[in-house]
Amino acid sequence: MRFTRALSAAVVLLGLAAAPAAADASPSASPSGDGDAPTTAGTSFRTAAEFEQGQTATANGAAGDYLYWSFPADAEQRPTVKATVKLPETHAAQTWRVDVYDGLRRRQACQWGAQTRTADAGTSSLELACVLRTVRAWSEPWSNDPLPGTYYLRLTAVNVPASDLGMPVSTEVRVESKDIGGAAAVDGSLAEPLVPGIAVTSGGGKGDEDGKSAVLSAIEPEDGWSSGWWSDRWVWSGIGAVLAALAGIGGYALTRGSGRPSRVPPGV
Repeated sequence: MRFTRALSAAVVLLGLAAAPAAADASPSASPSGDGDAPTTAGTSFRTAAEFEQGQTATANGAAGDYLYWSFPADAEQRPTVKATVKLPETHAAQTWRVDVYDGLRRRQACQWGAQTRTADAGTSSLELACVLRTVRAWSEPWSNDPLPGTYYLRLTAVNVPASDLGMPVSTEVRVESKDIGGAAAVDGSLAEPLVPGIAVTSGGGKGDEDGKSAVLSAIEPEDGWSSGWWSDRWVWSGIGAVLAALAGIGGYALTRGSGRPSRVPPGV
């Protein structure tokens, strides 16, 4: 009976603790609407148009242009970048490519997705996609792991025929992330996210007023940057400890017997 009650309590605790952890594993919430999404793109890293995850940014350009946007990505997120290019009715075969760079402007490889695609002559549109690796809160200096901060998205046509250079195109880009949770947690975190101008604002002191005007990026995740130390890994570690303790108690209850043996010899 004691073992049954202990097992029931363990199941209840497991259900209560697993509920928030399961919620964390779902894709991150998207902002409501695209009212603040940019309708133009930058031409370099410094002029990249900023938008939030979940928004659809649009821009008109020309074949041969470099189009830049930037978005925030936090630790334990796995961003998926999607781009759509709408081409004119008449054009030759064109190859388009989407590249993603982290806050240190290191190009990040795609785990999967059609990062480069060719539109045959007369094709009205094409879609590109890039699923990045999970963003880590901290990594070794020699590593190329994606780190929290601003990410840059560059969309361009490569090897454009001379006849198509300057042809008008319209583009759409969107980024959404899946929250990986404690499975991607590491023992460490950056002092500050890799956001342009963060070194100026975090310095403090007499240059605060000048520092505010020097910030190049004002975007951040909807819930702010994570501290890097908390993850659902702590929840599952606690569940494991509780279950281990209950298993020990249950094993003892099953094997301890009925108590001390009687002092009276048998048959007396």
